[in-house]
Amino acid sequence: MAFIPADAKWYLAQIVNEITIEGEARNVVHLNTTLVRADSPLEAYERAIELGKQGETGYRNLSDKQVGIHFRGLHSLDVICDNLEHGAELSFIERIGVPKEEVAKLVTAKEQLAVFKPITRSKAPDYRCKEVVEQALRMISKPDSK
Repeated sequence: MAFIPADAKWYLAQIVNEITIEGEARNVVHLNTTLVRADSPLEAYERAIELGKQGETGYRNLSDKQVGIHFRGLHSLDVICDNLEHGAELSFIERIGVPKEEVAKLVTAKEQLAVFKPITRSKAPDYRCKEVVEQALRMISKPDSK
């Protein structure tokens, strides 16, 4: 069993969602890392499962095809040992006997970090919600009412 501090209150769950689009052979899978508040590992598991199930939905995309978001389970569930504050360690991965060249490959240049990359159009099947996109377009096309 993993070490769970007696006062642990926070967990990180990776929730696996599969997105399917009517008539599309390809699916899209999201691994969503989600913060879970719980008083025990069992409660964290149950609450993470509940969050996953709550995320299941269906809607029409811009091509009027049915889109389904299906909860498939948990990829991981880890305790957060530190208090949630700047500098708190949320999770870690341990590797042993890693050559220096491999260590260097683990470091990502600033420009390559996801938060600094330009927004690009996804090559995934279109799973955008028609209703949400149409509402957003109405909002930006409306003259400012000030």
